[in-house]
Amino acid sequence: MCRPAFFNVSEVKNPHMGPDIDHLTAQQQWGDLVRQFEAAGVKVETIAPVSGLEDMVFAANQVFVGHHRQLGKFVVPSRMRHPSRQQEVAFYVEWFRKRGYKIIDVDLGGECLEGHGDLLWHPERDTIWAGYGFRSTRGGVEKFAAVMKSLGYRVQPLELVDHYCYHLDTCFNPLNSEAVLVFSRAFSPASLEAIRAGWSRVHEISREEAMQFIANGVAVNGCYLTPRITENLAGILAREDLRPVVVETSEFEKSGGSVFCMKAFID
Repeated sequence: MCRPAFFNVSEVKNPHMGPDIDHLTAQQQWGDLVRQFEAAGVKVETIAPVSGLEDMVFAANQVFVGHHRQLGKFVVPSRMRHPSRQQEVAFYVEWFRKRGYKIIDVDLGGECLEGHGDLLWHPERDTIWAGYGFRSTRGGVEKFAAVMKSLGYRVQPLELVDHYCYHLDTCFNPLNSEAVLVFSRAFSPASLEAIRAGWSRVHEISREEAMQFIANGVAVNGCYLTPRITENLAGILAREDLRPVVVETSEFEKSGGSVFCMKAFID
């Protein structure tokens, strides 16, 4: 995670974005999120924030993190769509390099790939679900998929069609190896069909719930950290034996992100 020392909204990059960040509240909310992760049994490590990189707090985007049976732990650096975010990548790559991660550079050319914003592991399986259409490009996903195939991983592309769901992590969230939380209208028909074929249980949320970042939560150690709870979500979590933990993220939602966006799992 990255402390929001320089967090701000100075450039509109998605439809959620708005001005007037309360910086003190943002710091408090980030601290509360750290404490809730720790209460859920997660060890939190941090990367130093860099002046001028206002979105560095969204630690899900700069690299894709994985572990291979022969290679060991690795990361794939992102190529961010917006120039103002591209500088973040080098700082994250160096952080991982110093901790022994192998760096797998995918030759993306002019294509874009935005880390765990669009690339989500299927728990306990060698499958990666890959969103494209607004930030990551189809070409970027295809180039990534070719490299992952050589390592024995399958990549399933998913086309995003709702510009409010600009990253996969805003509308698709694995709850465990069998169940996924989705906002179905964020996907093309073929992509939604692939989701239904790939999961035993597909739990749907409404567009209103998606706009409240309910799919941008984190399922970990029997908990689901979420910015808010609805009756529908409460029922889904009960069926999947997950305990809801509500964490306020209003200041970060002004930049189009919530709980999932602010962390990268390194294990």
